Amino acid sequence: MIKTKVTEMLGIEYPIIGGTMMWISYGEFVAAMSEAGGCGVLASAIFKSKEEFRDEIQKTKSLTKKPFAVNLNMFPAMRPIDNSVYIEVLLEEGVKIIETSGHKAPEGLYPPLKEAGCVLIHKCVGPRYAQKAVAVGADIVTVVGYENGGAVGNLGIGTFSLVPNVVDAVDVPVIGGGGVADGRGIAAMLALGAQGVIMGTRLLLTDECPIHMNVKEALINAKETDTLVVMKCVNSAHRVWANEAGKKAFELDARNATLQELIEVVGGDKARILFHEGKLDAGIIATGQCIGICHEILPMKTLFNNIMTQAEDIIGKIGK
Repeated sequence: MIKTKVTEMLGIEYPIIGGTMMWISYGEFVAAMSEAGGCGVLASAIFKSKEEFRDEIQKTKSLTKKPFAVNLNMFPAMRPIDNSVYIEVLLEEGVKIIETSGHKAPEGLYPPLKEAGCVLIHKCVGPRYAQKAVAVGADIVTVVGYENGGAVGNLGIGTFSLVPNVVDAVDVPVIGGGGVADGRGIAAMLALGAQGVIMGTRLLLTDECPIHMNVKEALINAKETDTLVVMKCVNSAHRVWANEAGKKAFELDARNATLQELIEVVGGDKARILFHEGKLDAGIIATGQCIGICHEILPMKTLFNNIMTQAEDIIGKIGK
């Protein structure tokens, strides 16, 4: 059994943290990750009201007694986000693991969460940003290399260069990601010095993931070359699946389109049609380059068990 500082601090069985996915990371999906032995992360920014957010936290708590986290989003958004409202609910509901992510350090958010004894994880893009996060109170930092699906930052640094640099730069545990989809990735990430992994793309191909079967079947056939980095022109670079919407967003990027032009293609309303109706070119979906090694749809618990068995086997062989 692989135990790390991250599994100890979060009280989880496996060092696997689920990536926060907009319009996907609702309570059922999050609870499934935690029930399978990892740590699911609820996406606060998809809830428009305090009441909706509270209801989803309570639903998640009803579905699992195991630890789960909530993400506070500090990225630019079309709808203004007041994280103080989310924090009020988090404190009232007793959520103890908080992930923050965005273009700046979360110092303004941390004081009440620190006082409540929460474990604070900050997701950032490099050593300097990780050091700043630790300086303002982060207990764990998360970094993902350029292979990652979703937000990739603007540095363009691959996982094998980024993760050890951050491990060397801070004195808190590091969660690493970007290309992790199986036990080989877990073993490699631990070898780089990380104490846990963040995984998103592989979790799209699980029974519990709430996206249409049309999308899952299309992703099974996708290759590592079937992704594109878009939205760089608005300082919000994301790696997505290269469907027609992804290709259109890539073209808009190349001519420095406005945010409004991009929203017409990448907006959440378009993504929800893709996710829920299975119209494959309706919107974008965050997808990492590791999609090329994701070949089957499995129950979450089976997936996590398989991944960790493979990781332990690899580590054992290396030890011999």
